[in-house]
Amino acid sequence: MDVLNLSIGGPDYLDLPFVEKVWEITANNIIMVSAIGNDGPLYGTLNNPADQSDIIGVGGIDYKDHIASFSSRGMSTWEIPHGYGRVKPDIVAYGREIMGSKISTGCKSLSGTSVASPVVAGIVCLLFSIIPESKRKEILNPASMKQALVEGAAKLSGPNMYEQGAGRVDLLESFEVLKSYQPRASIFPSVLDYTDCPYSWPFCRQPLYAGAMPVIFNATILNGMGVTGYVESPPAWHPFNEEGNLISIHFTYSDIIWPWTGFLALHVQIKEEGAQFSGEIEGNVTVKIYSPPAQGEKLPRSSTCFLSLKLKVVPTPPRSARILWDQFHNIKYPPGYIPRDSLDVRNDILDWHGDHLHTNFHIMFNMLRDSGYYVETLGSPFTCFDAHQYGTLLLVDLEDEYFDEEIKKLRDDVINTGLGLAVFADWYNLESMVKMKFFDDNTRSWWTPVTGGANVPALNDLLAPFGIAFGDKILNGDFLMNAQQSRYASGTDIVKFPRGGYLHSFPFMDSSESGATQNFLLSGMSKADSPILGLLEVGSGRVAVYGDSNCLDSSHMVTNCYWLLQKILDFTASGIKDPVLFSDSSRQDKPLYLDRKQLPSRRTDVNFSTYSAVVDKELICRRDSRFEVWGTKGYDLHVRGRNRRMPGYGFIDMGGGLNSTHLDQNSKSAADLDIFSRDDLDLLVVVSRHWLIPAIAVLGLILFLSCWKIRQKRRRRRKVSSTSLRYANL
Repeated sequence: MDVLNLSIGGPDYLDLPFVEKVWEITANNIIMVSAIGNDGPLYGTLNNPADQSDIIGVGGIDYKDHIASFSSRGMSTWEIPHGYGRVKPDIVAYGREIMGSKISTGCKSLSGTSVASPVVAGIVCLLFSIIPESKRKEILNPASMKQALVEGAAKLSGPNMYEQGAGRVDLLESFEVLKSYQPRASIFPSVLDYTDCPYSWPFCRQPLYAGAMPVIFNATILNGMGVTGYVESPPAWHPFNEEGNLISIHFTYSDIIWPWTGFLALHVQIKEEGAQFSGEIEGNVTVKIYSPPAQGEKLPRSSTCFLSLKLKVVPTPPRSARILWDQFHNIKYPPGYIPRDSLDVRNDILDWHGDHLHTNFHIMFNMLRDSGYYVETLGSPFTCFDAHQYGTLLLVDLEDEYFDEEIKKLRDDVINTGLGLAVFADWYNLESMVKMKFFDDNTRSWWTPVTGGANVPALNDLLAPFGIAFGDKILNGDFLMNAQQSRYASGTDIVKFPRGGYLHSFPFMDSSESGATQNFLLSGMSKADSPILGLLEVGSGRVAVYGDSNCLDSSHMVTNCYWLLQKILDFTASGIKDPVLFSDSSRQDKPLYLDRKQLPSRRTDVNFSTYSAVVDKELICRRDSRFEVWGTKGYDLHVRGRNRRMPGYGFIDMGGGLNSTHLDQNSKSAADLDIFSRDDLDLLVVVSRHWLIPAIAVLGLILFLSCWKIRQKRRRRRKVSSTSLRYANL
């Protein structure tokens, strides 16, 4: 067998018995073509195995060259939350109303990527036939065939790269590529052009600027020289002019390129000296690939790959216009059973679309850009960003836990640094989670959710310093606010909120008692007022919390709440108070209080560390944070626990060294962190602490200078070696 079509797939790219069998097939020089899936028009819906780099993944178009609505979209979600997905599908082909033979007799039409995929498989077989049989095994392989297809494809004018890949398959152009083909390596896509919109979305929607989180572009290495390859020399950036030196690029790439393919990820930053630069920067990235000698050859095969960059750079935007999106605390399926956010949806029980700005939140991303906001992605803990740079930290539908250092830093960032915090939570109910279990025939085991739509107990720990907590109700219903009709879909309620803030309540049905397996809209269910939106000024910062994320998520959205998000961001980033949100009737004259023991609790029968990036893990800044904190614990926290002072920060000891252990998440109490420990504690206490911390820092500085003078006198009196001095100073 030379060519195999597989018109099946699923979301589980960690199903190793299946994935390894696919690798075995392609490693043995069988070209596999596979349908990308019919979960469109949602993004982040690629199916496996078509999302694998060694497979030719095929999307569907109609006869007008429009992407079929059913065709799944990229990007791949393997790399999330700590990286960035690859471009898929590879190509698209006709997949709507395609005529084919019936099993019995005659013809019938079918639609789906399962139809587009065998169209491409047929094209691959035709391309096979142009190579003399004696040379086929030497020239044709999964990488060389994909090179011919993507280099010969016709790019469509409307769709972006995560919808169409390289474009519509073109038999004749691919024939021209193969006719004179010599084994080589290449990069797909071979061009990243910020001026090419909409094809280069989302990169073309937001320019680069100094001080931002690295922008990651993840390309695929296609190695037509051999099933195994290696990077011979590190990738290099070659700017076309002097302005190109303002770009700083770090690279991550496959240690071994196998089978036939690998990845090359660019982590791009603008240097601080480019803070006022405005213009375009062009250049090439080169990487040299080699493979062992082929049969009958003595020398290794070698090839240099090129990736062309055309980048748009603008001066660094003001702090109020910059939003930081928390990707780090997102958990998805696979590997964990993370349930859907809207329990009204019965045909899709898993939350598997990536929860990324450029997958199921891509419409929200476009809206924020249209509104003038710049949105950056954080794939590392909260200790890995400088709060002075951002107006708002945006937390939406998060499932993971938080390091103690993160909770302490965020408290200081909001109270003392003026960072705005916007939280969109989701449902969490232990009883409903238990009812959502199902028996998996593949693993012959029972599957049960590891958390709810969001990890409310973890969010409550994070919000405890501000006196805010969510409950465990599952609320559903329509409500009217600001003359906008909105849908609350499986959201939660606010059960704790301090005096002086603004709290909005609406009548909803609580379906938590009926469980997730029942019909929520039961006729006999009564409505009760439940708080769902809270806004609070605390210290020099501002906090906004909302109990439902479905209105921002494209996956199962009924109505959007982008208008509410914009008003929240106006408040958290700039202190603008909308009259509707900050009406006198919504101001809290007394605190909303629920005893800590009554707050939602964590599951004790689940090994959460299996899925978590926090529990039993080391606190460390990853390669999607600023280069200066890569491999450390972040700002103020050196890799060995030594504290580092940032400009504008008082000296605050965050505690904990490299080998410090994280508190058990099930037993951790928020009491040590909760500055609103009394029911009637006023916000003035927080303001006073805002001034107290710098005062302590000044006293600490005076003590330090005094000790330094004493030490200098002692140094003059004693002659000691430099080594003993180091230990004495410690």
